[in-house]
Amino acid sequence: MSLKNAVQAPHRLPALPYADSALEPCIDAQTLRLHHDEHHRSYIEKLNQALEPYPALQGRTALALLLDPEAVPQAIRAVVRNNAGGHLNHSMFWLAMSPDGPRAPRGPLADAIVRDFGDFERFKTRFAEAGETQFGSGWVWLTRSADSGRRLKICTTSGHDNPVRQGQVPVLLNDLWEHAYYLKHQNRRGDYLQDWWTVTNWAEAERRFEQSADAADGPHIGARR
Repeated sequence: MSLKNAVQAPHRLPALPYADSALEPCIDAQTLRLHHDEHHRSYIEKLNQALEPYPALQGRTALALLLDPEAVPQAIRAVVRNNAGGHLNHSMFWLAMSPDGPRAPRGPLADAIVRDFGDFERFKTRFAEAGETQFGSGWVWLTRSADSGRRLKICTTSGHDNPVRQGQVPVLLNDLWEHAYYLKHQNRRGDYLQDWWTVTNWAEAERRFEQSADAADGPHIGARR
């Protein structure tokens, strides 16, 4: 699986890169099916429906729609922002998890985490705390600044906003909407955030971090080619 379906139009639901049960016990198969097949699909359907009367916008990627909101008619701007963001964020989220692979970052990303957070365990604590204290639905992110400092930071966004709109380059993200965890963890978001480290795809985060070195030419999401 790649981000091709999220960054290229027309907008389509990307296939999961693993089986529905592959992320158990952290994420059960039923939750994953509902999350991917129903929630993610609904964002795509609503996005395509909103764009249907506007042929000039139908060829724009989800990222382009988010980065140029003034090009979107006011009548559909909120619908496009919410659903393009939902489509883009979820397409990134499926790749941010894996049933196998390294359970800690390596190489330049590991070095940067130590530099900017002190050590890996301190980073994990701060990331989980940011996610747990985010009010309402949203996302928690590890991003890299696109400016000359290129520092890592942890941030949260509400709804389906994406920090690329603030000039940050996403490296890692976790979904804080209740539909991501409620069937198994119920209202225990903190437990979900701790369990999530067992399925974090650090190889993907390393790839995003290394690609983010090219961010000087503008914000991007590190789509696989």
